[in-house]
Amino acid sequence: MDADQPSFTDIEYGNRRRVSRREVFLETMQATIPWDVWVGLIEPHYYASGPGKKGRKAKPIATMLRMYLLQVWFSLSDEGVEEAIYDSYAMRRFMGLDFAVEQVPDATTLLHFRHLLEKQRLGEKLFEAQNEIFDQEGWIMRGGSIVDATIIAAPSSTKNATATRDPEMHQTKKGNQWYFGMKAHIVPMPAPGTSTR
Repeated sequence: MDADQPSFTDIEYGNRRRVSRREVFLETMQATIPWDVWVGLIEPHYYASGPGKKGRKAKPIATMLRMYLLQVWFSLSDEGVEEAIYDSYAMRRFMGLDFAVEQVPDATTLLHFRHLLEKQRLGEKLFEAQNEIFDQEGWIMRGGSIVDATIIAAPSSTKNATATRDPEMHQTKKGNQWYFGMKAHIVPMPAPGTSTR
């Protein structure tokens, strides 16, 4: 099958009336991340394959990088991200996988890739680069679960018509990252048949 030819699944999903937040998020990341630069950062440290090398052929760096990013963005285990890619069209599309010709890298392969990044401290460099992109675009990424990872456009405190700080906005630091905005307080809906008094 031609890599650019849409599959039946692509056509089916293309006819949906609503696109999920997850898909919008992943499409934004696909268009924003400088993939060649990030792959080039990992390449000198990646496992070479060729004559004299034993074992399975190494998966492409780009494939493993995308799987690693999905794991981090959606807070998934090695096994969890493997399963999520099989279950999620948006994730499979982000990975660039066609199940007719290839499968999702298994959890052990991701584990080895993640350990390689950790050993070479490449994960830190990648997410420093990501934060620079987000700062330039004025984005904040809120994650924590597979259903709510999203990018929130948040202007800096004084970029408004009066060049003043909004008194309801505050900044906070989490780890080494500063965030600016306001807390959203959500009141849960009562269960059917219960009183709110």
